[in-house]
Amino acid sequence: MRKPNALAAGFYLLTHLVTGIFWFTLTLVLVVVGFATSVFWVGVPILWLAMNVMRAGATVERAWVRAALRTDIPRPYRPKIEGTPLVRWKHQFTDPATWRDFSYLALLMPVGIAEFATVVTMWSVVAAFIAVPFWIGEAPFAVIVGEFWTIDSFYSALPVSAIGLALIPFALMGTRSLGALHGRFARAMLGPTRADELAIEAERLQSSRARGVEAAEAERRRIERDLHDGAQQRLVAVAMGLGRAKSKMDSDPEGAAALIAEAHADAKLAIKELRDLARGIYPSVLGDRGLDAALSALAARVPIEVDLQVNVEPRPPTAVESAAYFTVGEALTNITKHSNGTKATVRVNRVDTGVLVEVTDNGQGGAELKPGGGLAGLADRAATIDGVVVVVSPVGGPTVIRAELPCVW
Repeated sequence: MRKPNALAAGFYLLTHLVTGIFWFTLTLVLVVVGFATSVFWVGVPILWLAMNVMRAGATVERAWVRAALRTDIPRPYRPKIEGTPLVRWKHQFTDPATWRDFSYLALLMPVGIAEFATVVTMWSVVAAFIAVPFWIGEAPFAVIVGEFWTIDSFYSALPVSAIGLALIPFALMGTRSLGALHGRFARAMLGPTRADELAIEAERLQSSRARGVEAAEAERRRIERDLHDGAQQRLVAVAMGLGRAKSKMDSDPEGAAALIAEAHADAKLAIKELRDLARGIYPSVLGDRGLDAALSALAARVPIEVDLQVNVEPRPPTAVESAAYFTVGEALTNITKHSNGTKATVRVNRVDTGVLVEVTDNGQGGAELKPGGGLAGLADRAATIDGVVVVVSPVGGPTVIRAELPCVW
C-alpha cells in the first residue's frame, strides 16, 4: 500500500459518494427483500442475486481503490466447491467475506458523506481565502482584523489570498491522508482477515518446506550418483591396480611400475572428480571470497560472453549466497545447452528485502519451470529460504530468470 496521489484521491473521495448511494440502496433492498420473502422460498434466489451483486460491487471497489488510492486488496473468498446449486449457495452464504462485502457497501454512503463533506470543506476554505481580493471591493462591508488591518479593497486583501495559497499544501496533504485512510478501511473490510493471511502464510511455508526437503533429497541422490559413477569407480580402479602391482612387484617390476603409474593417474582423476563434486555442493571460493569472486570464476568457465555485475556488500548469509550462486550457475548452464544464446547478462544486487538475482540471455526463449527440470530445481532451492524464482521466456527470447532471495541485512 502506497500513499495515493492527491488528485486521484480527491476525485475518488468526491465521486464515490454517488457509487456509495447506488451500492447501499441496491444491496440493502435486495438483502431486506430476500430475507423477508425467504419463508416462501422466493427469497432464496433473491438472496443469491444479492450475494452476487455484493461480490460484484466489492470487486469493482477493489479495482477502483487499487487505481485511485494505490491500495492493493487481495480477494478474500473461500475456494469454490463442487456440488448442487443449493450447496454452492450455502457455501457462498456462509462465507464471512460475503458479509464483509455487504458491510462495506452498506457503510459506503455514510462514510462517503463524511469524506465528501471533509474534502469540500477543506478546499472551500482554501478557495474562499484565495478569492477574497476579487470580491471584497464590491462587498457592502469591510473586514476589520485587529486595530491595524482593514480588509476592504483588492490590495488590502492580498495577504488573505496569500494565506489561502499557503493552505494548498495542507489541503493536498489532508486529501492524500484521507484517501490513505479510506484505503486502509477498504482493505480491512474487503480483504482477507489476519487469520486468513496467517493461514495462507502457514500453507505457503509448509509448501516451501516440503519443496526444500525435496530439493535436499534430490541433491543427496545426485551426490550419491556422482560418487558411485565417478570417484568411487576411480578409487576401485586404483585399489585393483595397486593390488595387481603388488602381486607383480617381485616377478615383473616393469609391469608393476606401469600399473602403479596407471593407478596414480586414476587417483588424480578421482581427486579432480571429488573436487568438482565438492564445488557442486559448495564451492570453496564462495566461502572464502564471496559471491563476486565465485561468480566471476563461474562465468569464466562457460563458453559464452557473460556481462557480470555483483553488488551485495555486506555479504549476505551463507544460504542466500549459495542459492544465488547456484541460480546463476544453473541459468548459465541452461543458456549454454538449450538457448543457443551467445551472451548473458548477470545482475546480483542487494535490495531492502534481500538479494535480487537477474540473468538475461539473447537466446531463442521458450524456457519453462517444468516439474523435475533444472529451473524447477532452482525454484525448490530458493523455496528453502522463502525465495521466489520467476522465469519470463517468450518464444524468440529473450529469457529473464529472476530470483528474489529474502534476508535481513
